[in-house]
Amino acid sequence: MINQLILTGNLGNDPEIFFGSEGDPVTSFSLAFKSGRDKTGWIKCVCFNKNAEVAEKYLHSGARVAVVGFLQQYKWKTQEGEPRSTFEMIVNSIEFIKTDGRGFDDRNDKPPF
Repeated sequence: MINQLILTGNLGNDPEIFFGSEGDPVTSFSLAFKSGRDKTGWIKCVCFNKNAEVAEKYLHSGARVAVVGFLQQYKWKTQEGEPRSTFEMIVNSIEFIKTDGRGFDDRNDKPPF
């Protein structure tokens, strides 16, 4: 079974970076995308290692990107025992469509990928 997702959308917030137990960078952000004719969908995107560093340095709220990755589902039960689940996208690559230039040192600087 293949699990690959490609989305184009705008960041709903600045990426948040934190570090895993091994010290590896992890970045997350919400991505808004068109979901039907007049609807907007949202998904949490998570980047690891180099992608996490790139996202944290170059992306910002409102930036337009294309991301490629896969869906991961989390399931849990509430304190009342009710089942819940959510999906997030694990990002394997990021394509810049439109940013405000944040993170670039000069006009010739390009993201390191």
